[in-house]
Amino acid sequence: MEQLDVTEGFDVHEYRHGLKLINEDRQTMHLENRDGFACPACEKPFEDLFVTEKRTNTFGDPASPFCIVRTDQEVLLLTH
Repeated sequence: MEQLDVTEGFDVHEYRHGLKLINEDRQTMHLENRDGFACPACEKPFEDLFVTEKRTNTFGDPASPFCIVRTDQEVLLLTH
Protein backbone atom coordinates (compact mmCIF):
# COMPACT_ATOMS: atom_id res chain seq x y z
CA MET A 1 0.00 0.00 0.00
CA GLU A 2 1.48 3.32 -1.11
CA GLN A 3 1.51 6.10 1.50
CA LEU A 4 0.89 9.73 0.53
CA ASP A 5 4.22 11.55 0.69
CA VAL A 6 3.83 15.07 2.07
CA THR A 7 7.44 15.72 3.13
CA GLU A 8 7.77 18.47 0.49
CA GLY A 9 4.08 19.40 0.32
CA PHE A 10 1.21 17.53 -1.31
CA ASP A 11 1.07 17.24 -5.11
CA VAL A 12 -2.28 15.79 -6.16
CA HIS A 13 -0.90 15.04 -9.64
CA GLU A 14 1.42 12.38 -8.19
CA TYR A 15 -1.63 10.44 -6.94
CA ARG A 16 -4.24 11.28 -9.62
CA HIS A 17 -4.32 7.65 -10.80
CA GLY A 18 -5.93 6.55 -7.52
CA LEU A 19 -7.81 9.63 -6.29
CA LYS A 20 -11.18 10.60 -7.76
CA LEU A 21 -12.01 14.30 -7.69
CA ILE A 22 -15.41 14.84 -6.02
CA ASN A 23 -15.40 18.65 -6.13
CA GLU A 24 -12.95 21.53 -6.32
CA ASP A 25 -12.94 25.30 -6.05
CA ARG A 26 -10.13 27.86 -5.99
CA GLN A 27 -8.75 26.91 -2.56
CA THR A 28 -10.17 23.45 -1.74
CA MET A 29 -10.38 19.93 -3.17
CA HIS A 30 -12.41 16.91 -2.05
CA LEU A 31 -11.05 13.57 -3.30
CA GLU A 32 -12.05 9.93 -2.87
CA ASN A 33 -9.32 7.32 -2.30
CA ARG A 34 -9.92 4.69 -4.98
CA ASP A 35 -6.51 3.01 -4.80
CA GLY A 36 -6.13 2.29 -1.07
CA PHE A 37 -3.45 4.90 -0.41
CA ALA A 38 -2.23 5.05 3.19
CA CYS A 39 -2.64 8.11 5.39
CA PRO A 40 0.59 10.06 6.03
CA ALA A 41 -0.41 10.53 9.69
CA CYS A 42 -1.47 7.05 10.83
CA GLU A 43 -0.36 4.89 7.86
CA LYS A 44 -3.83 3.27 7.54
CA PRO A 45 -5.97 3.44 4.38
CA PHE A 46 -8.28 6.45 4.25
CA GLU A 47 -11.60 6.99 2.45
CA ASP A 48 -11.73 10.70 1.63
CA LEU A 49 -9.22 13.52 1.43
CA PHE A 50 -10.04 17.21 1.82
CA VAL A 51 -7.23 19.61 0.86
CA THR A 52 -7.44 23.32 1.63
CA GLU A 53 -5.29 26.42 1.43
CA LYS A 54 -7.88 28.45 3.36
CA ARG A 55 -7.12 29.59 6.90
CA THR A 56 -10.56 28.55 8.19
CA ASN A 57 -12.98 25.78 7.24
CA THR A 58 -16.16 24.41 8.73
CA PHE A 59 -16.97 20.71 8.62
CA GLY A 60 -20.07 18.77 9.51
CA ASP A 61 -19.85 15.60 11.56
CA PRO A 62 -17.52 13.26 9.64
CA ALA A 63 -19.04 10.31 11.57
CA SER A 64 -15.73 8.47 11.42
CA PRO A 65 -12.16 8.84 12.68
CA PHE A 66 -10.04 11.44 10.86
CA CYS A 67 -6.44 12.64 10.66
CA ILE A 68 -5.11 16.13 9.95
CA VAL A 69 -1.79 16.77 8.20
CA ARG A 70 -0.31 20.23 7.68
CA THR A 71 2.19 21.11 4.97
CA ASP A 72 3.74 24.53 4.38
CA GLN A 73 1.02 25.40 1.85
CA GLU A 74 -2.10 23.53 2.92
CA VAL A 75 -4.01 21.40 5.40
CA LEU A 76 -5.15 17.86 4.59
CA LEU A 77 -8.09 16.24 6.37
CA LEU A 78 -8.29 12.48 5.85
CA THR A 79 -11.37 10.51 6.93
CA HIS A 80 -11.17 6.79 7.71
